[in-house]
Amino acid sequence: MKITTKQFGEIEVDEKLIINFKEGILGFENLKKYVLLTEENGIFFWLTSLETPEIVFPLFPLRVLDKDYPQEKNAEAFGIVKLDKEPSKININLKAPVYINQEEKIGFQKVIDNEKFIINYTLFVEN
Repeated sequence: MKITTKQFGEIEVDEKLIINFKEGILGFENLKKYVLLTEENGIFFWLTSLETPEIVFPLFPLRVLDKDYPQEKNAEAFGIVKLDKEPSKININLKAPVYINQEEKIGFQKVIDNEKFIINYTLFVEN
């Protein structure tokens, strides 16, 4: 299947790479099929909707920030990133991570009930 994205242009998506989100993503519950794209040497992943390729969620692997971040069986936790031209304003949502099981090609979003995990965690801190 072919899709056209702002970040990558027209790309061919192998059916084996499609990740199914049974419940969708909060606010986008109607979108169920995604592909996880990366840029060579990039730090972000791009969770791209196959139904509406204009809908893209930049993701950051949370194990990089906190090795003790709550995990789910066989799934990696990612925070949705709020991008900005100023690096000091780039934030990650730690409260509602996206979990992706690459083997089974399923994903889901879960709200973590712990005040330690905030919605606007600043990724880059100025020195």
